[in-house]
Amino acid sequence: MGRPPRTTSVTSLRRFRGNSPLPHSRAPGALRGAAAVLLLAAAVALPCAVLYRAAVDTAVPVYVPRARRPLLDWGPPPLPPVEVSEEDGGFDPLPAGDLDSEDLRLELVLQEASMDNKTVILTTLNAAWASPGSVIDLFIDSFRRGVGTSSLLRHLVIIAFDWKAYQRCVKIHPYCFPLTTEGVDFSEEKRFQTAGYLQMMWKRLDFLRQVLEKGYSFVFSDADIMWFRNPFPFFYSDGDFQIACDHYVGNATDLRNIANGGFNYVKSNDQSIEFYKFWYSSRFRYPGYHDQDVFNFIKHDPYTTDIGLTIKFLSTSYFGGICEPSKDLNKVCTMHANCCIGLQSKIHDLRIMMEDWRNYMSMPPSLKSVGALSWRVPQNCSLSLLSP
Repeated sequence: MGRPPRTTSVTSLRRFRGNSPLPHSRAPGALRGAAAVLLLAAAVALPCAVLYRAAVDTAVPVYVPRARRPLLDWGPPPLPPVEVSEEDGGFDPLPAGDLDSEDLRLELVLQEASMDNKTVILTTLNAAWASPGSVIDLFIDSFRRGVGTSSLLRHLVIIAFDWKAYQRCVKIHPYCFPLTTEGVDFSEEKRFQTAGYLQMMWKRLDFLRQVLEKGYSFVFSDADIMWFRNPFPFFYSDGDFQIACDHYVGNATDLRNIANGGFNYVKSNDQSIEFYKFWYSSRFRYPGYHDQDVFNFIKHDPYTTDIGLTIKFLSTSYFGGICEPSKDLNKVCTMHANCCIGLQSKIHDLRIMMEDWRNYMSMPPSLKSVGALSWRVPQNCSLSLLSP
């Protein structure tokens, strides 16, 4: 017997039900015959319907609302993966006439990953950092090994710049979003300050502005940042825009702090949205500079003050890096492989960081409290590598 269709139109249902009266001359016999046929049909159809329903219920997973979903059993991504052609290695274009599909896709993945206060954690990824054992694996592993950070993976969205990065993302994480640029290949390693690097950084900045405009606050983190502690208790309650530093002078509001755009916490409000528009447009005033340099220019601009944006710089005691390490492992929240050129140098020193953290976590509390362990980095990474 053929499998019944999964959906039936209202028109078809009406056609099957019909309500035309039988001719008077045939009504008595016809009614008795029809009753017998209906009873026989019901006896056959009911078991089939039960079996069909059981088969459908088994084949189609039931969506569990986010609040009820177990923390470690995320299930499938909230959206179907973007269909990709293996032949051309690129994302399929959005269906014709459905211009808002990408925007809707972004809205849904942000909604699914967000915290109750509409905050998400974002990172970006290209193929060079996505291969097994590379940067993205170290990044996710740091969340799993950090203090109070494993649950934050539930709120992480990985933004893929190319097909290979997206393909790897959907294998290792439930919340991935493809962000492509027509005619631009972001898959290869982008060396610091090259044209491809600058284009990728500005693409990222404009995307973050879109997230703010959708009403979502975010913590943005480069994937070469290891998360060792939950950073949220160490953010300022009154800061619209909070950013890590390559060099911290000791005061959270001092504009002499040298900011690093690889880690920031931004609240979605009118001030932050206007600032991101101003920041993005400033790339024309400072051609050849990346977003981090331009920020360090425009933080002094009177318009930044006029916007009413509250900027706070994050201390390297908690948010450190190769440039200026967080010296106390009892305080460190994040460590960034900044002041480091070359993918292999980054991976080498990030692995050393992770080893140091595992050694720290295995120490008894008495040794932790006296600061008996310090970082062994930099090794392959070094501030001197950035010197002319």
